[in-house]
This record gives sequence, C-alpha cells and structure tokens, in this order.
Amino acid sequence: MKVYYFDNSATSSPKPEMVYRIVDTAIREYSANPGRAGHRKAIEVGKKIYEVREKVAIFFGVKNSLNVAFTSNATESLNFAIKGAIPKSSHVITTNFEHNSVLRPLFYMQDEKDVKLTFINTYEELEKNITSKTKAVVINHISNVNGTVQDIKKIGEICRKYGILFILDASQSAGYIDINMERDNIDILCLTGHKSLFGIQGIGAICLKDEVKIKPIIEGGTGSFSKLSRQPEEMPEVLEAGTLNTPGVMSLGAGIDFISEIGIHKIKEHEDNLSQKFIKGLEKIEKIKLYKSLTGEQGPVISLNIEGIESGDLSTILDEEFNILVRPGFHCAPLAHKAIGSYEVGTVRFSFGFFNTEEELNFILEALKNIALQI
Repeated sequence: MKVYYFDNSATSSPKPEMVYRIVDTAIREYSANPGRAGHRKAIEVGKKIYEVREKVAIFFGVKNSLNVAFTSNATESLNFAIKGAIPKSSHVITTNFEHNSVLRPLFYMQDEKDVKLTFINTYEELEKNITSKTKAVVINHISNVNGTVQDIKKIGEICRKYGILFILDASQSAGYIDINMERDNIDILCLTGHKSLFGIQGIGAICLKDEVKIKPIIEGGTGSFSKLSRQPEEMPEVLEAGTLNTPGVMSLGAGIDFISEIGIHKIKEHEDNLSQKFIKGLEKIEKIKLYKSLTGEQGPVISLNIEGIESGDLSTILDEEFNILVRPGFHCAPLAHKAIGSYEVGTVRFSFGFFNTEEELNFILEALKNIALQI
C-alpha cells in the first residue's frame, strides 16, 4: 500500500540510497571512537570525520573547515550560538517566525541575561529596529509553518553595515537553497542534517567565521587538550564535547554528495514546482484556508485548514483514509501562528521534498477536495 509522505519539514523521507549504505558501513566498519585512541581504526574514523567537515565547509562557503563543529541537531547549534555568542544586557532582533529552538534560548537570554528582544515579520522591518545596543540578528531562513523565506543576502548586508552578529537558522533551507557564509555575510550558521541535507536524525552542525568566538555551554572530553581543567577554546573542540555521532556525520557527508550530484538548483526547482502547483490547486477548492509566505518567495512548506475541521482531525483523516502523512498543530512555532492568524486552531502542514512527485501532488489535492465537499 502506497504511503504519501509530505512531512519533510520534520525529517526528509526517503533518504538517498547512498545515505543508507554509508550508515550501514559506518556502523560495521567505522565503529572506533575518533580522537580517543592512536590505533589504526580510530585514526581511520578521524579521517572520515575530517573529510565530512571539509565537505560541509565547501558546501556552505566556510573558509576554514576547522570552523565547522558537529552537533546533535540544529537546536544544539542554536543554543551554542545564542547562549555562547550574544553578550548580556544587549539587544537582539529576531522574527515572529522562529522555531522554539530559537525562541526558548532567546527567552532564556531575556530572563537570565537582561537581553532585550524585538520581533519583526520580514527583513524589510530590520534596519529601522536597530539601536546602539543591537548586537545580534537571529533569523529563521524559511518558516517551518508557512514557508516564509527571508532574504538573507540583504540581512547580511545590513548586519555588516552596522557591525551586528548575523546568526542564521538554516534548518529548513540547508540543502534546498544555496547558502554561502562569505557571500551572504553570515557570522554563525546553524543547521540540521536530517531534513533537506538527507542525513539521518541526530546530526547537525554549527559553522563560524574566523573572528567569531563562542563560549562553550557544554564541557567534557574532546580527545585532545586533556590536561586542561576547562573546555579548550579552539574550534572545533570548544563545541564538540563528548563522542561524535560517526554514522550521523557520514550520513551528512553522503547527503551533501547526493545534492552535489543532482545540483541544488535542480532540487529547488523541483520542490518549487510542486509548491506552486499545490497552491494553485488549493485555491480552486472551497472551504480551504491557505497560509502563504509573507515575503515574495515561497518555500516548500505550506499550511492550511479546512473550514469546520480541527487540524488534528484533518490530519487523522488524511492518514487513516488516504495514507497521506502530514503534521497538524503548532509546529513548535507559536509566534508564527499568531502572525498568520492560526494561534487558536493551528494548521495542517504539507512540506515537500525532492522525492515527492506530481502524481502524489494530484492525489492529495483530490483527497482534500473530497474531504472539503463532505463538510
């Protein structure tokens, strides 16, 4: 029985075959602990980790591959960035479309470090909200609720103009939009590996420019500098306490290889084509409330509701009667729902991936039409 998977914002599925293969190989052949021994297997794994570090650096325009640190996910990366790089008693500008992985660390900084927060909807509102105390801008590149895409190049230019730290949450965009830290003037790039980068769950990364310094919020073993009483200050060790997820790191490398083979612009073109056709189809169905991007660019994340049906109920109907897998509710982004007017009801989110097809798209449009007609 065919299952129609449209929850790629949560995690991409399926993965490229080369990702499955490398994870199996990593578990079977690269099981030693990198940096924790001098024997041949540990050295071999260390080389594999370094190869992926270089792939990430090249893919995202990081000048020095040692400025790439592997984390468990984007949440950990963002906690490092927000709690480790933003000074106390400062001012931070962010958006109403942030995920809780940004909001909760920022509210921690507000409550515990006297950091003032300003929330905007789109990048056009950024410059007029900058003050003499503004030290950082934290932006979600693509909203995981309605696909609002922020213009990171313009944001980067503004941040550079005022000497402000630019922290980018690329959870939804890495692997879908071409991102280059140098070109886009990004100071700290935070990402996860299990979405559009096609890696497995449990792997992320944080990338820094040379001049950016982060205080560690986690300390422990690094396999080096063992005589130091505190965490070493050098990258990547300063942010890599504890054993790395070797299968996850290698899956991330394989995902980047896959994207490079296909071409990121071809991937974006395919997903954009699905998104636009989906929106056009939805606009023909009565009783559907559609929540589109608030900027000129729409990401492959689209939320909707059908009049008279709770979002959770609609998701259950799609799952049980049509084998369509989506996500209902608030998507860990409460302020986004306030911004688009769905705070009381949530939404049903459809998120497209490279392996979705037009045939699948037509099927879900027909399913939604049939459900709406029965209300």
